[in-house]
Amino acid sequence: MKYFKNTSWLLGEKIMRMVVGLFVGIWVARYLGPEQFGLFSYAQSFVGLFTAIATLGLNGIVVRELVKDESRRDSLIGTAFWLKVIGALVVLIILAIAVNFTSNDSYTNILVFIIASATIFQSFNVVDFYFQSKVMSKFVVYANIISLLLSSIIKVLLILNEAPLEAFAWVILFDSFVLACGFIYFYIKNDLSVLKWKFNKIVAYSLLKDSWPLIFSGTALMIQAYIDQVMIKEMIGTIEVGYYSVAMRLIAVFGFIPMLLKSSLFPAIQNAKKQSDELYQNRLLNYYRFNFLLFLITAIPIFIFAEQIVILLFGIEYKNAGVLLALMTSRLLFANMGVSRGAFILTENLMRFSMLTMILGTITNVLLNYLWIPEYGAKGAIVATIFSFIVTVFIVDIFYTKTRKNVQLQIKSMLTFYKINIRK
Repeated sequence: MKYFKNTSWLLGEKIMRMVVGLFVGIWVARYLGPEQFGLFSYAQSFVGLFTAIATLGLNGIVVRELVKDESRRDSLIGTAFWLKVIGALVVLIILAIAVNFTSNDSYTNILVFIIASATIFQSFNVVDFYFQSKVMSKFVVYANIISLLLSSIIKVLLILNEAPLEAFAWVILFDSFVLACGFIYFYIKNDLSVLKWKFNKIVAYSLLKDSWPLIFSGTALMIQAYIDQVMIKEMIGTIEVGYYSVAMRLIAVFGFIPMLLKSSLFPAIQNAKKQSDELYQNRLLNYYRFNFLLFLITAIPIFIFAEQIVILLFGIEYKNAGVLLALMTSRLLFANMGVSRGAFILTENLMRFSMLTMILGTITNVLLNYLWIPEYGAKGAIVATIFSFIVTVFIVDIFYTKTRKNVQLQIKSMLTFYKINIRK
């Protein structure tokens, strides 16, 4: 019941974010049109390529350590915070170098740096790690709802006042600032103090020792997620990016579900690992079954009605995004199974192997994009991504003894998804 209540809070917030965010996002896309919306999405994607460096792969590791020993709370959270601040500054430096290798004009680069500045305030997300470890996500939900409502109101006002594209980039930065303030407030409200956060070199070394493979694998994952839009813009143009982004955002609406389950159920999987291998395997199997069932429930209707959904929501101007949305439904399978696989990887401390699979998948994606985007456009990018996910989530794992059994569990879950046992 504790996990269920925690999940309910997260689910409620994500549903609200989905509804409000989708409504406002559609309005923004209609207002900007395919070309400007494509440029806006490109700027976000370009920043997204490097965001894993700012997170330093610490998220799951800090939660794991807090679950193990809460007495180290201040040193763990404080060290993670300052590491993330340093990571954010490194991202800004890397971006300053990377933009010189693109065809971006000065206006596009301004958009990129405004959006990238938000990574500094995202360092306060370490508060979320504490609430995750205590299965107290309602406070995170409060902070997210406040930032969501404020940023949504501002976006609507910008549209009504016919604001330029640059103003919407500033909203992303403002949203991160408000969320950071919310995290600090609710942390203090729980009789905790950010002034007690300590940077500990030994703790930093310990965290980075475990997380450095996740930095590389996370970067590889971000490249897989965002390289399509960057390459489409460089090879075809921003209008095609606009179509692709609309389809991607509709699919991303459902991306919160596997993340929600992982956030709430990961402590249960960790605890099962400590108790018995049978309980651990049963919880993993049921976890995978949940994710596959959710894939079926969401993907089938979207595939059938893709074009109608796009036209209804975004208007006839975005009709070409319909076929892209239909193709993208297959991504949900790999998103769901990939996120749930991540819980296994983290529990088994296989981050270095995860890094290898991500890198191989990313190389596959980039190479296939290079071959297929010029000939097939955005559709080629989608198919390339699907192939790369197959490599990352399944194929490489088959050839490694420590993950082969987990692949069998994943396959079994897809064949027996109707046998979900909530008691295990």
